[in-house]
Amino acid sequence: MSRRLGALAVAAALLLSACSSGTDPDGEPADGGTAGEAGWSYVSGDGKTYTADEVPTRIVAHAYAAKALLSYGITPVAVYADGPIASDVGLQGVDLTGVEVLSEEWGVIDVEKAATLQPDLIVGDWWPAEDAYSGMEGGVEEESKKLADLAPVVGPSQGDSIVDLVEGYATLAKSLGADTAVVDQQRTDFDAAVAAFEEATAAKPGLTALAISPYEDTYAVAVPEYAPELLDLQSWGLDVIVPTTPDPDFPYWQSLSFENADTYQPDLLMFDDRNHPGNEDTLTAQPIASSIKAYAAGATTTWPAYWLHTYPDYAAQLERLTTVVEQADENVGDA
Repeated sequence: MSRRLGALAVAAALLLSACSSGTDPDGEPADGGTAGEAGWSYVSGDGKTYTADEVPTRIVAHAYAAKALLSYGITPVAVYADGPIASDVGLQGVDLTGVEVLSEEWGVIDVEKAATLQPDLIVGDWWPAEDAYSGMEGGVEEESKKLADLAPVVGPSQGDSIVDLVEGYATLAKSLGADTAVVDQQRTDFDAAVAAFEEATAAKPGLTALAISPYEDTYAVAVPEYAPELLDLQSWGLDVIVPTTPDPDFPYWQSLSFENADTYQPDLLMFDDRNHPGNEDTLTAQPIASSIKAYAAGATTTWPAYWLHTYPDYAAQLERLTTVVEQADENVGDA
């Protein structure tokens, strides 16, 4: 660690501290986050309450977290992304004018540049399955993980529902001083989109779907337990198939060889939209593609994989998927 990095870490430690899980400074249950004359506090995804004498203003955020904060008028000083920002489906429409970009590659973050910005808060999703925040997971460069030495890392948890994650960012933004009056209308529009989706799935009770991400020589099938947007779709009536044998070392997926890509026969095949249409092209090139009934019938679409963080984005995806469900044939997989 450089001397400057160490000095900033000490300064951050003096500014913010992690307190006992789920309580405010007076020992009362915390409500998620507060900002005011008494300072700042936020119950983060790791279960700890973070406090400061002043509301943090110099924020470095994972790009998806930054999009959420920006939707509430909170502009970070820098972002780190998992890939090229211009081509990231989850970052379409985001305006990063004046914001430093510390990374456009997963697992690699320019911590030295981040140090010069003197951040007082790092924001990213908390991933319970990996016991880490975005950018701090296993496989990330050790040098890049030193971003956490610059300031405390906070953010809502990935869990059983993207709705909870979206609400978590709204709470965080409010604690940082955002005017969240707009969130009420956003939530109203979102609830209307959910209702329309539920109506569509109720009309197709036998419809099954499979979420996939083919690449190279692997037919990867998503495990809904670790994909909260898929859990949401299940809770709203879509029968998303649960693969039987998740990969033991990374249970987000069941990795099949293409020779076994017809193991599951859904009525609707949903491609990971982060890699689309390349992942669909990968499947197209495989001889077995014609044996996957949904693919052969043209019953394909995309699913918003791991990037939803705002009500407007989620509502737009639900509106699109509602149309897909309304047009789908719930007997394709049985043909």
